[in-house]
Amino acid sequence: MGKIDQYVAYATAFEEAYSSDNWSKLEPFFTEDAVYAFVAPAPFGGEYQGRAAVLTQFQNSVNGLDRRFDSRTVEVLEGPIEKDGGVWIRWAAIYTLAGAPDCRMEGEERAVFTGERISRLEDSMSDAEAGRVGTYFAQHGAQLKPVK
Repeated sequence: MGKIDQYVAYATAFEEAYSSDNWSKLEPFFTEDAVYAFVAPAPFGGEYQGRAAVLTQFQNSVNGLDRRFDSRTVEVLEGPIEKDGGVWIRWAAIYTLAGAPDCRMEGEERAVFTGERISRLEDSMSDAEAGRVGTYFAQHGAQLKPVK
């Protein structure tokens, strides 16, 4: 299986883990020493080392953001393509909440593989995008569901 096919299989498994809240579904896709980095200004940015920490961060992020909205849709805007030593995509996430406008955020993701597994996964969001999303939360954050 090529790197792009492996990445698509991971992305599909991520959506299954999101739906079921069973993050162990992602274990086979990451090396034990995998690193996940979100390159963005606070409160978005951070780096997590080790497969267990990566999967815990996915769950914490989903519970702290995605599940606080009524729904979420992820769109691939470009890619996946092999670029810069990994598989790259440009994405958008659209969050809906009754009584508020949609919240849309865009960024990029790059997955670097060691063999068949992801050894580094990196998401990035520009400062301008993070500022725009921060403004949304300042205006509509009180309407979000409580953190689970």
